[in-house]
Amino acid sequence: MQNIKKRSLCILRVSFFMKLIHTTVMATERLDITQPLWDQSTFVGRFKHFAFISNPLLSLASETELHAAKDLYLKYKIGQEPAGTKYEQLVRAKQLYESAFHPDSGELQNVFGRMSFQMPGGCLITGAMLQWYRTPVAVVFWQWVNQSFNALVNYTNRNANSPLTTTQMGVAYVSATSAAMATALIFKFSVQKRAKNPILARFVPFVAVAAANWVNIPLMRQNEILLGLDVTDENGKVIGKSQIAPAKGISQVVTSRIVMCAPGMLLLPVIMERLEPKAWMQRIRWAHIGIQTAIVGMFLTFMVPTACAIFPQRCKLSIDTIKRFEKDNYEQILKNTDGKPPAYVYFNKGL
Repeated sequence: MQNIKKRSLCILRVSFFMKLIHTTVMATERLDITQPLWDQSTFVGRFKHFAFISNPLLSLASETELHAAKDLYLKYKIGQEPAGTKYEQLVRAKQLYESAFHPDSGELQNVFGRMSFQMPGGCLITGAMLQWYRTPVAVVFWQWVNQSFNALVNYTNRNANSPLTTTQMGVAYVSATSAAMATALIFKFSVQKRAKNPILARFVPFVAVAAANWVNIPLMRQNEILLGLDVTDENGKVIGKSQIAPAKGISQVVTSRIVMCAPGMLLLPVIMERLEPKAWMQRIRWAHIGIQTAIVGMFLTFMVPTACAIFPQRCKLSIDTIKRFEKDNYEQILKNTDGKPPAYVYFNKGL
């Protein structure tokens, strides 16, 4: 009995000292506020990170609160934070700063273009597109609204190192809007009218949105492809440029954007097609738009971080690919690395 008591006491002492050591380490270690809180090499870690900065409630933060968060973020970054600053305050400042300020320029982003506004903005527009799809006028109008919103999001999250001229932005906006409306009308009049299943009409918005994304995003980021994107070694040192890198990054962003809206725009039509004939749904036809918007909102709350997490934010490209297709850029990388280029180069793919 005494041996058992001694062992229990010993275990308690070890546990106490382990907690003390952990507390001491936490007190002496500094948070690297510029890095994500979760491992970005795994999908789960990336999902947690993007859920952290795309929380819809963040779009409600006031400018005063955002600028205070930026001030604390920047002061902590250089080791000049106020005495007594708590870990929770730093995490909150990091969340607000990364959700609202441009990572390149540090400028406060338009609230409607932030990732935290993707759920409320996207669910309202998508709900409307799925509700009013029967007439050509409705299709054209809501595709125009959606592409205007997408253009704002793409502009807000643009690469500040490759700025677009006003003409380039105008061409990108008009081209994407035209592509969306043309695709929607072609699908509506050529495919939908020939199909026997009426549910196909409900897929018009998704087809148009998917097509427009392949026009809008590449055009909004055309300078990255034309001029090349800075690529770095594993340690983050810029060693040259690549035009293949932005092409790879943009294709991943387009795929993510389509995945983001796919469940709401593909599953919801099937759900509504089965629910609408029900007697109770017929009695509340006035509430259909609200029901659809709420369901889309639930989809987007989960799908925004999911879609952003599909591909790593820090994308890599084989040096052999650059050597094969970009001889001039490869030669520059060779010069900058003293003839010993890394096996892979890295770059930020964007959002």
